[in-house]
Amino acid sequence: MPPAMSISAESQQFVVARDDGPALDRLRRAVVAIGNFDGVHRGHCAVIGAATERARGSHRPAAALTFEPHPRSFFQPDAPSFRLSSAAAKLRLLAATGINGAIVLNFDAALASLPAEEFVSSILVDRFAISGAVIGFNFYFGKDRQGSPDFLVAQGAHHGFSVDVVPPFSLHGKRVSSGAIRDALAAGRVAEANDLLGYPWFVTGQVVHGDKRGRELGYPTANLRLDPDCGLKHGVYAVRVGVGGARYDGVANFGRRPMFDTGAVLLEVFLFDFSGDLYGAALDVAFIAWIRPEMNFPNVEELIRRMDDDSRHARVTLARMPDAFPILGTPQV
Repeated sequence: MPPAMSISAESQQFVVARDDGPALDRLRRAVVAIGNFDGVHRGHCAVIGAATERARGSHRPAAALTFEPHPRSFFQPDAPSFRLSSAAAKLRLLAATGINGAIVLNFDAALASLPAEEFVSSILVDRFAISGAVIGFNFYFGKDRQGSPDFLVAQGAHHGFSVDVVPPFSLHGKRVSSGAIRDALAAGRVAEANDLLGYPWFVTGQVVHGDKRGRELGYPTANLRLDPDCGLKHGVYAVRVGVGGARYDGVANFGRRPMFDTGAVLLEVFLFDFSGDLYGAALDVAFIAWIRPEMNFPNVEELIRRMDDDSRHARVTLARMPDAFPILGTPQV
């Protein structure tokens, strides 16, 4: 089973190449793991691990070939798109796997209309000169998704590069997929989502000014506005927070705050044992455990009592769980 996410020594040399930028020269002749890699979950890590092993055996670099924006957003620009990882977070997660680098292709109309055969010949062979490709069993590519895994195997034989197709990856009898993880987060089942991911799901945001009401209640919070398409269930969570090189436990509410609803959805994070000014700082907030749904209370006193209970619950829960997510608070890739 792919291990929980951790920073490897190799990740310090992680190379990011975009389209045909100058960094691409450092990844030519690589074995490429190809995919969208939203969330970089255990199934994705199985594909990336296979590429790394193939590359090691042939003394080549290993790279993840991925696409931005996500093709789903390109084809359905007006439909909600709950991404498990932003473009920046995806690169950080890919670096944490120990792979040598990532090639980020701009997914635009030209790429979307490229026939599968031309994608192989003009991009994989001519532009990147790959020595091998590794894909998941359900990866399709090219115009109208004409390029199947079997097609890529045949193309590899024709052009002289290896192709490995990784079978479905299951955990506890459940196939790991980005969709299954989104469903778990939408239901507030963060422990299940984290198990499928192999690390605690996290978001990154800049602390913004709020209405200062938390400070009046004795719970000053760092407020973050998440992507409007974030599908996480509204409620209260035990969280771990990374800011700069520091790490804090905390409790967070995601939602509209029923007692003081202003219409805006916010993530409000209370950091335990912290004092200071976080306005403008970038925070990583990892969701460790679900505590309760958002609730309306008859008065402020009852709200404060419940917030006290939530904090005690979060402290006890987090004390039982090791801090096994080194990527929190690390610099952006």
